[in-house]
Amino acid sequence: MSAKRLGIGFVGSGFNAKFHLQAFRAVRDADVLGVWSPNAKHAEETAALARQLDVGETKPYNSIAAMVADPAIQALWLCGPNFARIENVEEIAHAVTGGKGGLTGIACEKPLARNVAEAKRVVALVKQAGLKHGYLENQVFAPQVEWGRAIIWARGAALTGRPYLARAAEEHSGPHMPWFWRGDLQGGGVLNDMMCHSALVVRHLLTKPGAARSTVNPKRITAHVASLKWTRPEYVKRLGQQMGPDVDYGKHPAEDFASLIIEFATDDGHKVVGEATTSWSFVGAGLRLSAELLGPEYSLSWNSLDAGLKLFFSREVKGKTGEDLVEKQNAEMGLMPVVANEAAAYGYEAEDRHFVRVFLGKEQPQLTLDDGLDVVRILMTAYQSAEQGKTLDFPPQGLDDFVPAVAKGTWKP
Repeated sequence: MSAKRLGIGFVGSGFNAKFHLQAFRAVRDADVLGVWSPNAKHAEETAALARQLDVGETKPYNSIAAMVADPAIQALWLCGPNFARIENVEEIAHAVTGGKGGLTGIACEKPLARNVAEAKRVVALVKQAGLKHGYLENQVFAPQVEWGRAIIWARGAALTGRPYLARAAEEHSGPHMPWFWRGDLQGGGVLNDMMCHSALVVRHLLTKPGAARSTVNPKRITAHVASLKWTRPEYVKRLGQQMGPDVDYGKHPAEDFASLIIEFATDDGHKVVGEATTSWSFVGAGLRLSAELLGPEYSLSWNSLDAGLKLFFSREVKGKTGEDLVEKQNAEMGLMPVVANEAAAYGYEAEDRHFVRVFLGKEQPQLTLDDGLDVVRILMTAYQSAEQGKTLDFPPQGLDDFVPAVAKGTWKP
């Protein structure tokens, strides 16, 4: 066994970073050694959590550049907010090209950026710095997606023909932090926040394992966006109370529902279709991820809330609210599903294990920042389609300079 280990630093200390820390308990050959956050207290708390989880002798850093300069850190996980992505990557690239440290790789959370221009800037900076790179799309690595796709293609598709329709959805009742709700900071609403998952999952399912993603090419895109819940007056008021005065959906709303149809052309001459929906207006037990794959004589289906374990609490059990049963939990009473190990179920464990091995030179990356750029191109085309009310050929004109109306604060539901 190799004695080489990867020292990892985290940029960001929020909800997503904590999911990765949970996942690293199942990852060999890596130690989480650093955390930087613009909030020093949060960085200290996240470093303490990492030490508690025994994933490394983690310490907070005063700057990203200081973390890059530490020779113990060889790779960074970018888990900061969308609006800080360019600034964070510029600081990393400047430190690396200035000769600091021994960084070899960057893994960046979804979405890669808020629009195509920003995404291209991220890719260019990382490549100019000569770094290996990976795109952190956890749902592609979810065990049900990974195993289901492998078996469907090995048995069903091999004998009766390739699949022709994939569906994916991510739905919950809304994000944790105020900046997610603000189109100007996040880059959009639920389409930008969560369709990045589903758009890639449908293409992944329709692509033969081992084949290049380019064998399934997007050709036409149709999208719709709406605000179904959070612009109702009572919910505008509630959202402002929960998230603060800077989140005002009476004046600057973002979409809380989006649907997307992608028509693909395959390298063997077939038309196949991906269908995706995302929502911040879903009220169920908690976060629901789902996927389907259909072919001539077979099908696949997955629902993350069909987790096997269920608990029942009577009206007499009146504990505090929390998320100890499932992410984005909406209830603590009645019959509730339990996702026992969310970091594994949602794909974080397999994703982090893969990219550690990539940066150690043991595997080729399944997803790079180029894939993240492709996803942003699809999302921006979806916004254009929704704004124009029609199906668009992909890629449409003006894509590189396009900024959604939601991000500009001019969208009217």
